[in-house]
Amino acid sequence: MPKKNAQNVRIRLKSYDYKLLDQAAMHIAESAKRQGLEIRGPFPLPTTTKKWTVLRGPHVNKKSREQFERRTHHRLLDILNIPSSEIMQSVAKDIKLSAGVFIKLTAFQN
Repeated sequence: MPKKNAQNVRIRLKSYDYKLLDQAAMHIAESAKRQGLEIRGPFPLPTTTKKWTVLRGPHVNKKSREQFERRTHHRLLDILNIPSSEIMQSVAKDIKLSAGVFIKLTAFQN
């Protein structure tokens, strides 16, 4: 049963390296479980792929092209029914992300 005035936090993680992303998601989940919070996830979201083509040479080799691709992996975690902001602050202090992992926190009420 949800508690009144309890707050939920949605955490979106993104990175170019899926191994670092999974490590960060598991670290956040373990940190929240140590605090006794209910957690859902990490859920894998669709990977966005950006592709582009570049000419190899500017003058003579017009038909010779090089193709590149960048994949961005996403994960979603929900931390539910946080009774006080002090508990969430202690979870946030415990989060240590690797370089290249981006995080976005969104808080909302029940």
